[in-house]
Amino acid sequence: MKSIKTKNYLIYLFWLGPFLTIMGLTAGVVTSDWSPVALGLLFAGLAIIGFWLLFLGALSPGFWKRRSTQAGTNALVATLAMLVILGLINFLGVRYAQRLDLTETQLFTLSPLSQRVVKNLQQPVKVWLFDPKPNPIDRDLLNNYRRHGTKLEYEFADPQLRPTLAQKFKVQKPGEVYLEYGSARKLLQTVSDAERLSEVKLTNGIEQLTSDRTDTAYFLQGHGERPLEQVEGGLSEAVGALKEKNLIAQPLNLAERSEVPDDASLVVVAGPKRALFPGEAQALRNYLTTGGSVLLMVDPEANPGLDNLLTDWGVKLERQIVIDASGQGRSVGLGPATPVVSKYGNHPITRDFGSGFSFYPLARPIETTPLEGVQETPLVVTTEKSWGESNPENQPLQFDPKSDRPGPITVGVALSRKAQPASPSPTPSATTTSPSPTPSATTTSPSPTSPSPTSTPQAKASPSASPTSTPQATTSPSVSPTPSASPSITPITKATTSPSVSPTPSTSPSIAPTTKATTSPSSTNQEKNTKKTSEARLIVYGNSNFATDGWFKQQLNGDVFLNSVSWLSKRDEQALSIRPKEQKNRRINLSTMQAGGLGWVTLLIMPLIGFTTAGIMWWRRR
Repeated sequence: MKSIKTKNYLIYLFWLGPFLTIMGLTAGVVTSDWSPVALGLLFAGLAIIGFWLLFLGALSPGFWKRRSTQAGTNALVATLAMLVILGLINFLGVRYAQRLDLTETQLFTLSPLSQRVVKNLQQPVKVWLFDPKPNPIDRDLLNNYRRHGTKLEYEFADPQLRPTLAQKFKVQKPGEVYLEYGSARKLLQTVSDAERLSEVKLTNGIEQLTSDRTDTAYFLQGHGERPLEQVEGGLSEAVGALKEKNLIAQPLNLAERSEVPDDASLVVVAGPKRALFPGEAQALRNYLTTGGSVLLMVDPEANPGLDNLLTDWGVKLERQIVIDASGQGRSVGLGPATPVVSKYGNHPITRDFGSGFSFYPLARPIETTPLEGVQETPLVVTTEKSWGESNPENQPLQFDPKSDRPGPITVGVALSRKAQPASPSPTPSATTTSPSPTPSATTTSPSPTSPSPTSTPQAKASPSASPTSTPQATTSPSVSPTPSASPSITPITKATTSPSVSPTPSTSPSIAPTTKATTSPSSTNQEKNTKKTSEARLIVYGNSNFATDGWFKQQLNGDVFLNSVSWLSKRDEQALSIRPKEQKNRRINLSTMQAGGLGWVTLLIMPLIGFTTAGIMWWRRR
């Protein structure tokens, strides 16, 4: 009788052991600090469990041989093993976290561009959110950035509780978001209940703040090209997106000047309706030859007058219209004259596009011929169920193997080749002799492909110049064209040069007066751009509609244009990828009648159908 009571007490003692063990584990895990109290509770519980097992074996010699004991031990071991497995799974899940985003536009996943921007940060960038009530959505987005780059930091601050910090950033109202990069600060946006922190603005803000490079993209005008303003068929959305990437869009009229500006990172020819003048075409040709970059977007039935330029690169624009018979555009209300492209070439511009869609309404095919030294990569390719229609007026549209071109068809192509050095401007030399002293001498460069007008140094010296005279010269920015057989325009520039100049006829090497040279702005710009002219780049699209307002934000259209501009501006070291996508507004706007009908359906009709069905089933069983 006494042994039974002792056994009952030991059972109570056993339950004390697991209870203390759980207390110790909970205290250590929750606080992340294995204090003496937590360790004491854990060891006390384990000791009680051990003593209980020993005493139980001593009181009942056959306890360990019982079938119930073996079954209980097996269950205990299996339970502990399952707990260990679950713990390892959770540890691996936290250590190597993987997320699955099932939304249509991957709304909860950073775009490849955002991931690369935050990964390539060289110095820490901090996001300050002056919001008294931090929003979990903003926190989740910033944590998503942190997963891809440890140099991005963020902090929520209440401007009322931290007035000194708010004054430092010149906070005007709660909800303002600032970026801090070293000593630079930038107001990103103002968040509210209706507008949360945007991935698009955050990524573009980081790019602008961390990039010290500003490029200029010149858009050719004067031949019916797409306007840069917000009008029908304009490029205002594209220009705004370029501005966010530190790319300044400027109009360019080559009829008013003889060459492409020295500060041009690229020239965009977007949808010309009339042919360029021969001098304009030659200026673009010279600019490309010496390492420039040109984005050419030509619609069907348009002749830009750039046949010679395109021939130099092995490109031919077909006088056809691409017809897409795959039916992919029907789901979004597009006709066969708007090819839907999901196949892209292996190029940095389209590297992360995958099988995404882009649209090219009224496009023309592009034919390329391989040339030595020219590297060619198709960018945009239609499906095999497409063709180039030679007679779009004929209805219905049907493929004619005699006159039409079968698919797949290239709509965009990227080309590059080694740049040719520009012809050096003629400079007087000490070994050059003249039979008689002349106040000016005009020299024309023999190269027709020079991107800039050749200068004619004109030394100001007296007719009776002596060997000891030192002619001085000034620089004049004015350029006056003179008739010449060369396609390039020869300006008369008054300049001094650093080489030795002999203004009088002499063969003696000792007579070599040296002029004091002054550096002209144009030569400074040329030296500054020398690093960017090692490679000439050209992109040709048989369509310009895809970059216009309304089409620019459709699927990957904007990414195609922006990545093309970035590649042409020689931004290879920067990210070329898919831009972040904005959240789509999926709210359903119901009228008063529709809202009332929906209420009656959910509150009365659906429950009535359920009760009626249940009553019928009960009656039949009865």
